[in-house]
Amino acid sequence: MTGWDFLDKFISSFPPIAATILFVAAAVVFIVGFSKHGLNFLKYGFKQIALDSSLGKRFDNLEARFAAIETRFAAIEARLDGMDARFAAIDARLDGIDARFATIETNHFGHLKNYLGIMNGILLDKNIIDNETKARLDNELRFM
Repeated sequence: MTGWDFLDKFISSFPPIAATILFVAAAVVFIVGFSKHGLNFLKYGFKQIALDSSLGKRFDNLEARFAAIETRFAAIEARLDGMDARFAAIDARLDGIDARFATIETNHFGHLKNYLGIMNGILLDKNIIDNETKARLDNELRFM
């Protein structure tokens, strides 16, 4: 059951003259309230609040809250500035570690290629592999 159904049952229970008087009274109340308070009457009814004194207090409270928020943001900004220095130190350390890895990787594969080249020569000398297989292995090592 919707609100309109309830209103229809409520109004149909009155005699037509009583419903007309009730409608006229509601219209008079609406006209008086709308003429006195304007569109705010639809929102607040006859219980209008006086904005003269309370509006100034509300703005004072808002200014105090904004000041507190500004101090919090300043504290957060100071913390973030301290974090920037820490991140710069971490970046410097990571750059050093990357350089070490690059050095280890280059040296490791350089030694490994030399070792495998010597191993190919030994296998050829022992007649375990032939010249064609040695050439294939050397080509593979060249592209590593």
